[in-house]
Amino acid sequence: MATVLILMGSQSDWPTMQKAAYMLKDLGVSWEAKVVSAHRTPELLKSSMEQAEKDDVKVVIAGAGGAAHLPGMLAAHTSIPVLGVPVSSKQLKGLDSLLSIVQMPKGVAVGTLAIGDAGAANAGLLAAQIVGSFDATVRQRVTEFRNQQRDKVMANADLELPE
Repeated sequence: MATVLILMGSQSDWPTMQKAAYMLKDLGVSWEAKVVSAHRTPELLKSSMEQAEKDDVKVVIAGAGGAAHLPGMLAAHTSIPVLGVPVSSKQLKGLDSLLSIVQMPKGVAVGTLAIGDAGAANAGLLAAQIVGSFDATVRQRVTEFRNQQRDKVMANADLELPE
């Protein structure tokens, strides 16, 4: 059983949402990814959340573009934390997705990340941090990841003009 469930509205969202999966994989957090459309498969959406609760999934990452109703609709069907990733759209470059995900009504919470690849990767990282709040091994991996990032910056901190 997966610790984190990654859902997206269509297969075209997978290139972006893979960034979440790679982050989770690198941090040793089990995950599963599926396509579930809020508009085209509403019954599957509901049954997916019921199954996630039975499977003791700890975090759901939901990527959606355009109208981007998926994260909010998932959150309406579960008490599992839902992290929303706005997937960039052709028409409005993901701004429409961002606004759709971030503007949740009071009482239905969705944690919203940045548009696109950075948001997906950070959703994976944030999901790992949530899991790390009760799993010391994952927390240690997140700490090591953060230390590696710091060391990389520090190793290249001195800047000079080219000659």
